[in-house]
Amino acid sequence: MKQRIKRWLVLAVGWAFLLLGIAGLFLPILQGVLFILIGLMILSTEYVWAHRVLHRTKERFPRLAQMFDRAETRAREWLHKFGHRRHKAGPKPAPCEEYAPPQSEKS
Repeated sequence: MKQRIKRWLVLAVGWAFLLLGIAGLFLPILQGVLFILIGLMILSTEYVWAHRVLHRTKERFPRLAQMFDRAETRAREWLHKFGHRRHKAGPKPAPCEEYAPPQSEKS
C-alpha cells in the first residue's frame, strides 16, 4: 500500500510539472521548457513514452543532455533516498533503441 501511494505521488508530481511546463510556454512568468523537462524526467521512471521523448531530446540537443544527465542523477538519488524504486514488480525497461515497432511478416 505504501509503495502504491509513493508511485501515485511520483505520477502526480510528474504530471504537475508537465502541465506547468505547458502553461509556461504561454505565460512569461514560468520557464516552460524547464518544467516540461523536469516533468518528463519524473514521468520517465514510470512511462516508457516519457523515457523515449527524453532520449530523443538528448540526442537532438547534446549540450542540454549534459546538464540534464547531471540533474537526472541528482533526482534519481533523491527518489532513491525516499524509497521509490523503479519497476519493483518487473525488470528495468530496456534502452529506447530496443523499443522499435514490431515488423509485420508477410505470409
